[in-house]
Amino acid sequence: MHNSLAIPDLVPMAGGQVLFVMAAQAEYGPQLRARFAPVFTGIGPIEAAMHGALALRALEHAGHCPDWVVCLGSAGSRICPLGEVFQVKSVSWRDIDASPFGFTRGVTPLVDHPVDIPLITPLPIAAARLSTGGDVLSGDAYDGVDADMVDMETFAIARVCALFDVPLIGLRGISDGPEPPTGLHDWTNLLGHLDEELARTVDMLPAALASHPPRKRPA
Repeated sequence: MHNSLAIPDLVPMAGGQVLFVMAAQAEYGPQLRARFAPVFTGIGPIEAAMHGALALRALEHAGHCPDWVVCLGSAGSRICPLGEVFQVKSVSWRDIDASPFGFTRGVTPLVDHPVDIPLITPLPIAAARLSTGGDVLSGDAYDGVDADMVDMETFAIARVCALFDVPLIGLRGISDGPEPPTGLHDWTNLLGHLDEELARTVDMLPAALASHPPRKRPA
């Protein structure tokens, strides 16, 4: 817990400050390591919400709240090509379903958020809809998900960013999905390639964010 309360590193960019957030060290290869030091949340929605909130709270307490958060890493998909990187156009939460009580599936009861939370998409690359949940999907399980790609963290980070009023950019490289997995290697095989592709995408951020200037915050 003590390490979680350390003040995270911010990256100066386009007249503001960026906080990079990732789930796991396995996704953080040499190309990304040369560009930024992220907050690692751990895998899954609960870990992402907990450590994401701790990071932004530590920055807020120190008077250094970022102007943007960039959540990046891998994702699964049956329809997006393996090895390609996409911006997150919107993110939903596939685990939440209180519809027996009359709530819309995908919406937290008594919380005002849409099924699909829109994110800013400043980069000149393709955007896709993302679904977050606590499970690894394969085969027919994709049939029940109304999204182009799936991960385990971005929705949680989006809710944390909403709490701290910080815009979120989501970047996901497709590591798996078309075929049923046979082991951990089905996730890790493409992570080296995605490290390079995500790094190239990160290099586009300064120019892209220049057209989305940081918002002035109250003193």
